[in-house]
Amino acid sequence: MSSAETAVEPVRRAITVNRPVEDAFRVFTDGIASWWPLESHSIEAMDTDGGHVPETVVLEPRAGGRLYERSSTGDDGYWGTITHWEPPHRVVIEWKVNPDAAAPTEIDVRFAAEGDGTRVELEHRGWERLGASAAEARASYAGGWATVFGAYERVANAG
Repeated sequence: MSSAETAVEPVRRAITVNRPVEDAFRVFTDGIASWWPLESHSIEAMDTDGGHVPETVVLEPRAGGRLYERSSTGDDGYWGTITHWEPPHRVVIEWKVNPDAAAPTEIDVRFAAEGDGTRVELEHRGWERLGASAAEARASYAGGWATVFGAYERVANAG
């Protein structure tokens, strides 16, 4: 971190789901299209033109894989790149949904056995890379992750 950057507290969320670690990881990654709230949390949802409808989200299961949404027109909207792929315990994503953002942030999701279920911990960090917009972006994502992670928790616990 350069002397001009000020550390910004990561967004952290933690839940426990009623699934073994392997299943919790699989639902989060392979099953992302089953729980991600595209209608409110997608590039197309933020598009004020309203010309396209988000259809699905895809996570390519490997380091270097992409995370993206696909619209009704077949266009892909890039969200990020998988930087660490450690099934069934961890996935890290270099996150840059907004192509105009100064730099990507990083999402680190960890899965650990807890009782009969799995504790899933999400940390979204690197806000200081965004310069003057860091605090505003962090505040927006803090609320967004409550919605998105809540959707994952509902689907993971339903199965």
